[in-house]
Amino acid sequence: MPSSELSWKTDCRHFRGERPCVHRRECEGCELYSPMGKRILVLKIGALGDVLRTTPILPALTGGEGPVHVTWVVGEPAAELLSDHPRIDRLLIPSVETSERLGVERFDLVLSLDKDAYSTSLATRVEAEERRGFGRDRHGSLVPLHPAARHAYDLGLSDRLKFHVNERTYQDLIFEVAGLDWRGQEYDVPAASSGREAGKAALAAVGLATGTGPLVGLNTGAGGIFANKAWTIDGYAALARRLAAEGARVALLGGPAERDRNARIVSRSEGAAVDTGGDHDLIDFAGLVGCCDLVVTGDTLGMHLAIAGRVPVVVLFGSTCAQEIELYGRGEKVVTPIECHPCYRRECDLSPSCQDLIDVDEVHAAVRRVMERFSSRERR
Repeated sequence: MPSSELSWKTDCRHFRGERPCVHRRECEGCELYSPMGKRILVLKIGALGDVLRTTPILPALTGGEGPVHVTWVVGEPAAELLSDHPRIDRLLIPSVETSERLGVERFDLVLSLDKDAYSTSLATRVEAEERRGFGRDRHGSLVPLHPAARHAYDLGLSDRLKFHVNERTYQDLIFEVAGLDWRGQEYDVPAASSGREAGKAALAAVGLATGTGPLVGLNTGAGGIFANKAWTIDGYAALARRLAAEGARVALLGGPAERDRNARIVSRSEGAAVDTGGDHDLIDFAGLVGCCDLVVTGDTLGMHLAIAGRVPVVVLFGSTCAQEIELYGRGEKVVTPIECHPCYRRECDLSPSCQDLIDVDEVHAAVRRVMERFSSRERR
């Protein structure tokens, strides 16, 4: 004879449905029952740096009264950084399966924080009590889902507003879109520090693990989407020579795209800069960045990893908006003097370019000031 039907609590955050829960318990009488409470869907897929600088919303979303269950849909490149995050209950990758699955669920709040077609279409379609951020209208056009998203929407459509009027950081703006109170919350990326041992091993392999001087990382690349985000090879080489002459250990940071570039910097720096290699996975690269006492970088992923790891930075800005970057008081910005900054152009044939006009004297002086404010002992 079959047993009587069991009772299952499908609103428990431990419930999985197709197999026993994570504690391998039946629901009846289980003292580990944990109701989901308020269900929040976060749609923030990419790019990597934007995902990282969106994570400050997590403590704000989950730090109030009552239970909260967070589902975050993120692009596969960033999933490694958010995997097993203690404030994210479910991490999903964009796919047809994800769309179909979320299409039958109901959320108390949907935060659509990207403007891509996948996120905005899903945000408009999924059942929700409240929607914030960006969606699609009946014409298929991008629209704000809530009045609080209107300013960020306008910034995306007006170069005048974005480049010359706005003085607010990305975090300030995204908190407004999400209906949260911006109080200078830090990046919330526990995985950014989990690769520190691998970072130490990479430094040891090239002879930089020990030494009396500060360890300065030069993050020399800047991605390939926008033109002129990376400083010049000669600039980095000259800076490396100066820092090494002052007793610093200089580590070149980058990925496969920076191998040739870093090899040339090593040569032109006359050995002052040491290449740490370009084959690290994302977590290990974050750990390598986190081992530095200071990082000099463009507006790119390495900058966001340094900020997430509480590493002081000097950031060099060419084509992108310096005012949108929040350094949390741990660094300085060096902005090109060119009149057409910022522009976000994908191609540029100006010579000299905006990055060519960033002077090594100015960068060196900024590095000296930041190092004086944040000694390695103070940071650690």
